[in-house]
Amino acid sequence: MVAIDLTGKKALVMGVTNEHSLGWAIAQKLRAAGAEVAFSYQGERLREKLEKLTTDYPNRRLYQVDVTDEAALKAMFADLGAAWGGLDCLVHSIAFAPRAAMEGRFIDTTAADWNTALQVSAYSLVAVAREAEPLLREGGSLVTLTYYASEKVVPRYNVMGIAKAALEASVRYLAYELGKKNIRVNAISAGAVRTVAAMSIPGFRKMVAKYSSTAPLGRMITHEEVGNLGLYLLSPLSSGTTGQTIYVDAGYSIMGMSFEEEGG
Repeated sequence: MVAIDLTGKKALVMGVTNEHSLGWAIAQKLRAAGAEVAFSYQGERLREKLEKLTTDYPNRRLYQVDVTDEAALKAMFADLGAAWGGLDCLVHSIAFAPRAAMEGRFIDTTAADWNTALQVSAYSLVAVAREAEPLLREGGSLVTLTYYASEKVVPRYNVMGIAKAALEASVRYLAYELGKKNIRVNAISAGAVRTVAAMSIPGFRKMVAKYSSTAPLGRMITHEEVGNLGLYLLSPLSSGTTGQTIYVDAGYSIMGMSFEEEGG
């Protein structure tokens, strides 16, 4: 196995809410590889949890940032620039849609809920990349988190499916523009895994049962598997990969239909 050494590298992980967050899974892998990791979180209510998770992080940097607040984004990157002088890795693990938009029919999505979901879940990657660009060193890498509903209908995911489709398109356009500076941008499409965001999807538990019976590997994925892929995409091992949406989903996305085999 090739060891990934990110000693001396600086990484920002945005959107960690608790120890079950996919951003946290990636952050743990980054730290184990030697990177110094800073975090952003959405609101004051999350600070205590993040402080507990990062108790043993030396020189930890925690930023309360609402990604819809341009001034807050600018302030965070200005502080990171002053402290670190540059940035090598950025993880965007941010998504939100009002619950009402995911409980009813998609056709009833309001303009306000549409705009909120698209701004927080998709446009925020563009805003973050713009502010991070001056700090990103050559060979730097950005990774965001997406989901299969960007391509296929997942009932009750509704407007978030649209937001994820926009997010993936944004990855491609950002990859094109930042590639001139040898900066890569990719998306991880994670399969069914228990996170706060996933548990908020109506009918998630039923989805898990169907998922496990359909996926070729016959199971859900693990947080560690997402962390491993994130580490790969943020490391020099993926130096030729950009603009891609890469699945870690136990093979679920390759299936056109599922059925139980009969006989022995």
